[in-house]
Amino acid sequence: MRIVVDHDKCSGLGLCEAEAPDLFEVQDDGSLVVLDDSPGSEQIEIARAACEACPTEALTLVES
Repeated sequence: MRIVVDHDKCSGLGLCEAEAPDLFEVQDDGSLVVLDDSPGSEQIEIARAACEACPTEALTLVES
């Protein structure tokens, strides 16, 4: 699985970072950095929860 960010939709609220701080980081300017765009099997559920927490639907998990 791979995490894809639609930066046009992302508003930098940080709910993804709150759910999965090892995978996401919101920068001081509000931009989102994905720290690991291909999380291992042990992090898939955390990544899924972070994607579902995004109110702007900017995050998607896709098959790699």
